[in-house]
Amino acid sequence: MRLDGPWKRAAAGASLLTPAGEVASTIFGEITDLANRTGAVNLGQGFPDYEGPAEILDAAVRAIRDGVNQYPPARGTLDLRRAIAEHHEAHYGIRVDPESEVLVTAGATEALAATILALVEPGEDVVVLEPHYDAYGALAELADARLVTVPLQGPDFALPHEELRRAVSDRTRLILVNTPHNPTGVVLSRADLELVVELAQRHDAIIVADEVYEHLTFEKPHVPVASIPGASTRTLSIGSGGKTFSTTGWKIGWITGPAPLVFAVQTVKQFLTYVNGAPFQPATAVGLRLPASRFDEERRALAARRDRLLAVLDEVGFAVRAPEAGYFVVADAAPLGWRNAQELCLALPELAGVAAIPVSALCSRETASQYRSLARFAFCKSDAVLDEAARRLRAAAPKLRR
Repeated sequence: MRLDGPWKRAAAGASLLTPAGEVASTIFGEITDLANRTGAVNLGQGFPDYEGPAEILDAAVRAIRDGVNQYPPARGTLDLRRAIAEHHEAHYGIRVDPESEVLVTAGATEALAATILALVEPGEDVVVLEPHYDAYGALAELADARLVTVPLQGPDFALPHEELRRAVSDRTRLILVNTPHNPTGVVLSRADLELVVELAQRHDAIIVADEVYEHLTFEKPHVPVASIPGASTRTLSIGSGGKTFSTTGWKIGWITGPAPLVFAVQTVKQFLTYVNGAPFQPATAVGLRLPASRFDEERRALAARRDRLLAVLDEVGFAVRAPEAGYFVVADAAPLGWRNAQELCLALPELAGVAAIPVSALCSRETASQYRSLARFAFCKSDAVLDEAARRLRAAAPKLRR
């Protein structure tokens, strides 16, 4: 292991997080502590508090009882890899070879980590959309890479094409595309994705498609990046059983793409977790083989939760936009008189008994001001929890106005 760069800093006890990552880590922890101390309903936590499909849970229990408790194969069980390949063809018409073009990972975050560490050299650029999942910056730092951000713009969080063109250069190694997007809930358009592919081809960059919310879309369908002409030979796609089936603690994710790239990622993955989640792999395979109607059923249930939260946030005075996908509503606190959503989120547990996260914590310092008045509320919660949050927000509405 090299002992220069980030490894040396880590050995000395220094943070590997980018400035945005350090802010996110601090704020997330502080708000969680506040929620715990005050008994607030925590809508800052981006994971479900309800169970996934019974078929999947039952399959995991069976696997444990049947002795599926030792190391699985390095690439993941063949049955799960076949289920992933079947899923891609059934839902998107994309064919992948389960023997050489699929790798099972310890969730999507390990997939991202192994990909960035395997493919990026020190000093190369990783281009991401902003706001972004905080792991992106930390992982770029681990690889001694430069994180280049492209802020989504306006109330609709549109991808600015000219800014993306300026961000991608011959220094760009990876273009990391998160669609459906966390935290905004935007589903990138086909035109957006075609531009990404055009730029990747022009500058010989690899596309990493973080598509963990692929089945959690509402009115607008998800378009996989790998389905765009010219993308398949240079795109690694990342999926998540945890997001799709509300089993985030199982940490079953996967990467699909060209065999040489998948093999390169595996060479790093084997020294991270080696393998993972033996009894959860056959259970996830069961989930991926569920009929399309079951995916639609889960999507409709999540959309109803979204609408429930949207209604109360609008009622108490936030400016809200209905997300097209994902777990989160982004709410603008400016109409309530809060120009700084971080201040609001730190006060909200005591003011209203509800917790949320400031969107600026998921941005670089240079662009955080663009999102300063925005807060992220999670709606991937049970009806009872959302009802209680709604009751508390309505009761606190007068206190929320400045």
